[in-house]
Amino acid sequence: MSRAKLLAAFAAVSALSLGACASVETPPVAANGLYADPMGAAPVTANDTPYSDALVCLSDYARHYRLPSPRIAVGRITDYTGKQEDYQGGPKLTQGASLMAITALAKSGARLVERYDNSVSELELKYANGKLISDAGQGPGQFRQIPVGAMSGSDYVLIGGITELNYNIRSSGADGAVGGQGTRDAKGQFKARTYVMNVGVDLRLVDTKTSDIVDVVSYQKQIVGKEVSAGVFSFLGDTVVDLSAGKGGLEPLQLAVRAEIERAVLEMMAGLYRAPGPEVCLSPGSDPLAAPARPPAALAQGAYRPISGGMSWAGRSR
Repeated sequence: MSRAKLLAAFAAVSALSLGACASVETPPVAANGLYADPMGAAPVTANDTPYSDALVCLSDYARHYRLPSPRIAVGRITDYTGKQEDYQGGPKLTQGASLMAITALAKSGARLVERYDNSVSELELKYANGKLISDAGQGPGQFRQIPVGAMSGSDYVLIGGITELNYNIRSSGADGAVGGQGTRDAKGQFKARTYVMNVGVDLRLVDTKTSDIVDVVSYQKQIVGKEVSAGVFSFLGDTVVDLSAGKGGLEPLQLAVRAEIERAVLEMMAGLYRAPGPEVCLSPGSDPLAAPARPPAALAQGAYRPISGGMSWAGRSR
């Protein structure tokens, strides 16, 4: 097919397409009120990490041995990396690390008090102080009382931040191309790449009565990405053939942050419960952060880490 005929055919197809678009009517509304059903039918699942089961196990352990939990509040756990998306804009890492920490503490059986968003509580207290709120069962003219000491205080607050996002710690790959030397000869190429990056968090547990920092955790998690692609380019007479295919993936960055926070909470709550350590619910053989073996006497006394009266360093480098 000559170039002139090819252009004429393309113009005819374009004109028909434009005419069809102009004459397309709005699709009818179905009985469910939608023009079209959305794609995808994946069910909602639990958003767990490899440490979620260990947190629940620690909660059961504390309940079984009647180990009390102090009241814990969660403050700001901020993204300090400053990394932004190149094209779409916005931060690369989650801005909800505090919410992840609240969920992790709840899994571990911790007693939680709200300090992250007190806007509604403060407004209710303000209205109650002005005798503007009544509770269920109260008649006209009755209002909510504000007893002394009604609100629970916190013993500790968990704060910190996401402090590292390092790209391409290490990468490897292979590229290959094959084909004739002529401009119209068939050519093919293949590409495979693997790269590693990491994200890090620094968290601290603060005694809210004394402002003493009683525990510090610094963890990082490496993330792997993979990409494989192949393509063929050739001329078949006057026709150009360009075929390519590829596959790639990257471990979820935000799930990596959640995993780090859950591992940190597991470490801290084991200390607050005076448990022998995270290894009561986490196999040391599969955990690079496993604590060194401790004397049986120390385990019997529950002397895993002295939370009261001093800071304990939990940022282990292995």
